[in-house]
Amino acid sequence: MKTNAIRINEYGGPEVLNYCEIDLPDLKPGEARIRHNAIGLNFIDTYHRSGLYPMPLPTGLGSEAAGVVEEIADDVKVVKVGDRVVYTGRPADSYSEQRNFDANQLVPIPDGISFEQAAALLLKGLTAWYLLRKSYAVKTNDDILLHAAAGGVGLIASQWASHLGANVVGVVSTPEKAELALAHGCSEIIMADEDVAEKVLKLTNGKGVSAVYDSIGKNTFISSLNSLKPHGVMVTFGNASGPVDAFAPSELASRHSLYVTRPILADFINTREKLLHGAQELFDLVVQGIIKININQKYALKDTAQAHRDLESRKTTGSTILIP
Repeated sequence: MKTNAIRINEYGGPEVLNYCEIDLPDLKPGEARIRHNAIGLNFIDTYHRSGLYPMPLPTGLGSEAAGVVEEIADDVKVVKVGDRVVYTGRPADSYSEQRNFDANQLVPIPDGISFEQAAALLLKGLTAWYLLRKSYAVKTNDDILLHAAAGGVGLIASQWASHLGANVVGVVSTPEKAELALAHGCSEIIMADEDVAEKVLKLTNGKGVSAVYDSIGKNTFISSLNSLKPHGVMVTFGNASGPVDAFAPSELASRHSLYVTRPILADFINTREKLLHGAQELFDLVVQGIIKININQKYALKDTAQAHRDLESRKTTGSTILIP
């Protein structure tokens, strides 16, 4: 069976992304075949493409998509043909019209949520879930610092954190992004080219924040540590500027006994029960209108290279999806 998909044969920039026809193998036990209606674009996809997070080559790309179950293996009981489903996970191969995938990782899409919303939501929304609910559990009146507050994860996380009662200080790179972040839960904005730690201390009357959620990595790590109050929690979960440099534990001691954690989503959804629990908590907030999904860019699957260029140059806001 043939389908169209993105493949890379070497690591590199967006130019290594090839739109081509591939053979889709027969289903293995435990798998379902999904026809994609919408595909999520995430910054981690650029790490896979560049080799920062290496995978065996040649490979597909993409960790999130929504569509319809077209076929299931004989032993699959958790979904049926015709179900509307969304997923996030490995192996990375969602940049395709169809694919085979582990049925246990498929999440039913509730009524009231479209394919496009689901594809833009699950990975970013579950990331916000594990950040705010598991890595550092946000409490009422907490001051928190959120980098890339106008991005896909940022807009979801700021709405969710505000709903939990936190005061969200967002870091953004443009006035347009500042306006967007303020409209989605941020109470204060700091521009990325400012002295973020200094501004944080001014905004918190010298106290610092309870937690920093930092997806930028190398360029912001020390500034993020300097933004924390005593015993504060640094949650570093991305490498947009490159991986964080090695540091001595004394850096935490000298800043009043800080904590650092480097979580990944896979460790919080490593059973179907955990996956469905996190997704249900997320979907409930979307259906209630507490979290609104901003799909601000759409690209045809064949134009994925341009989507990567725009994402890496910070031209995008909110969520981006690919359309098969």
